[in-house]
Amino acid sequence: MRKLNALLILCFALVFASAVQGQTNTGANNAELNGNYAFSFNGFTGNGGVSSVYAAVGRFTADGAGNVTIGQLDTNGVGGGTALAAQAFTGTYAIGADHRGVMTLNIGGVVARLAFAMTASGNAKFIKFDASGGSGTIGSGTMEKVDTTAFNTAKITGDYSFGVSGLDHLNNRAAIAGRFTSNGAGTLTNAAGDVNAYGVTYSMSFSAANYTLSNAATGRGTIHFAFTFGGTPDSLNFVFYIVNSGKLFVMERDPVTTATPLLNGVVVHQQIPAGGFTNASLNGNMVIYLTGLSFCGTGAGVPKAGAGLLTANGSGAFSLTWDENFCRAPNSFTDAPGTYSVASNGRTSITVGGFNLLAYLVNSNQLFLFLMDSNVLFGFGEPQAAESFTNSALKGSFASQTTNPAAFGVVVFSGEFAADGASPTGNMTGAEDIGSPNGPVSGALFKATYSVASSPTNGRGTMTVTSGTGGRVVLYMVTASKFVAISQSDPNPAVLIFEQSSPQPSPPPTLSLSSMTLNPTSVTGGNSSTGTVTLSGPAPAGGAQVTLSSSNTTAARVPSSVTVSAGATSATFTVSTSSVAASTPVTISASYGGLTRSATLTVTPAPPPAPSLSSLTLNPTSVVGGAQSSTGTVTLSGPAPTGGAQVTLSSSNGAASVPSSVIVPPGATSATFTVSTSVVLFSTSATISASYRGTTRTASLAVLF
Repeated sequence: MRKLNALLILCFALVFASAVQGQTNTGANNAELNGNYAFSFNGFTGNGGVSSVYAAVGRFTADGAGNVTIGQLDTNGVGGGTALAAQAFTGTYAIGADHRGVMTLNIGGVVARLAFAMTASGNAKFIKFDASGGSGTIGSGTMEKVDTTAFNTAKITGDYSFGVSGLDHLNNRAAIAGRFTSNGAGTLTNAAGDVNAYGVTYSMSFSAANYTLSNAATGRGTIHFAFTFGGTPDSLNFVFYIVNSGKLFVMERDPVTTATPLLNGVVVHQQIPAGGFTNASLNGNMVIYLTGLSFCGTGAGVPKAGAGLLTANGSGAFSLTWDENFCRAPNSFTDAPGTYSVASNGRTSITVGGFNLLAYLVNSNQLFLFLMDSNVLFGFGEPQAAESFTNSALKGSFASQTTNPAAFGVVVFSGEFAADGASPTGNMTGAEDIGSPNGPVSGALFKATYSVASSPTNGRGTMTVTSGTGGRVVLYMVTASKFVAISQSDPNPAVLIFEQSSPQPSPPPTLSLSSMTLNPTSVTGGNSSTGTVTLSGPAPAGGAQVTLSSSNTTAARVPSSVTVSAGATSATFTVSTSSVAASTPVTISASYGGLTRSATLTVTPAPPPAPSLSSLTLNPTSVVGGAQSSTGTVTLSGPAPTGGAQVTLSSSNGAASVPSSVIVPPGATSATFTVSTSVVLFSTSATISASYRGTTRTASLAVLF
């Protein structure tokens, strides 16, 4: 969508044209293009200041692995060598992770290069991608999945509407809308149509209409119309390729002259209600979008594009809100009143603000239409979904392209975009491939903001391009998965169509810091703890540097950072501490990727030194054996610790006995014990010993006869 500022694109095209030749796609999504496809293309071939209309229709098979086979196409244009009939081709393609692809075709020894964007349906929007230096072919088209069971004459049966547009060899613009009934055997009846032939509109009176399926293997066939318009007999011959029984891509195949302009477009099943169409067949909201040429005081036509919301009342009246890029300037109006009249075969006359349009209904609120003036605006109308559209509706992934360029100067693009649906301002980003006469540009980055409102015009929005030199766009929501847009800044505008695409690849999960832990969570000052940081996933190449900090560097210190090695999810670090006078909580923090995780380490003061055994005393120190006992006292150098202090006791002489130990209660400094004695035949002495934490104290007891 840098198409939105053509001058910028042209500069880029000149700068990057040589670099584009090296553009590659990984082929990561080649399987998205898989099966049988039909395609339609319209554009221009130019050389210097001269250009002429060019178109193509055809089919191919994609194998889902990057190869194009069983290709066949028909082309038409002005001059020798431009018309090919049932030309075989082969090719290759590659689709990248963002669903943008490049296709290279070998058409009878001539190489053509296309850029395309995949939609969610498996179809693709493409552009011609190889013009340069002001010469070559530019244009756009669609590739659509084919139902090969419809490659049968009898399958083309029932009612059909059609719409085609294009130019003659002098770049005069023409358009036809109409309808017919097919009998499934080659005859077309009840044909009706109207043509805007270079600014003058005529009804067509058909004298003959038939079709032939010339190749049941490829779905290729031809249609012949003979008719008069304005009293002048004429005939047109089209080639078609079947998409399905309800849709044909068609292109005029006669030599391009004033009598037989090069027209291309589509034939689709017409859903006529019982009793035929009536004014009630237009009832509610319909988004319309048209492209044409305007003459703005210059010799050559200037592309014109517009889109709007038509609201019909089912009784012949409507209002229209409209935005257009006309003569390279924005123009719009709101709720303009108009009238319409619908015939039973779907032919519809429309009048609004002094302008007249002709249309042929495909279904209720769905039609081909053209403006009956020299602009020859031609396009399509389709029902707007019955919902209130705001920013939240424009959300998700979209494939987009420039459609139906009306002149060689139109800068076409295809690309993939993502909208976030944010309110009050939405954001859209993406990448696009650009086909300019001055050279292709691959993968141009796009960025814009947007706003969509449900009132006063449901689904009308504006978009401001913020990439490049910027630009302004008006858009209309058709459904939540489709919208159309018109650039008000582009000197050579076209209708831009956005359709839902496959979701963009999800970015890798953001790596974050999931936790930080300490072990142990409490230490005595002077000891250390081990910290562990854990990430939400493997660290990237080069590792992940996690920043560390401490709320109290006097009590606890950490390194400034720790690195989680590439591929690892965690790393450890040491928390060093110092002595404290009182219990001190310290917060250890780790930060990575905008997230901070913390844990608390409690630094406690060192416990007082353990007491020692300072003395052992006996009272009395002399007793009569067997008749008296003595009391021993053990004294510590300080209070006994929690749990008490167990002091071991012993006696050197059986005449005096002591318990094996005595316990000094917690917080106490001494404890007593009894020294029992026995009768002795002669006086003797006993050494009483007390031991605690490696210290032994003794006292002597005299045992008398």
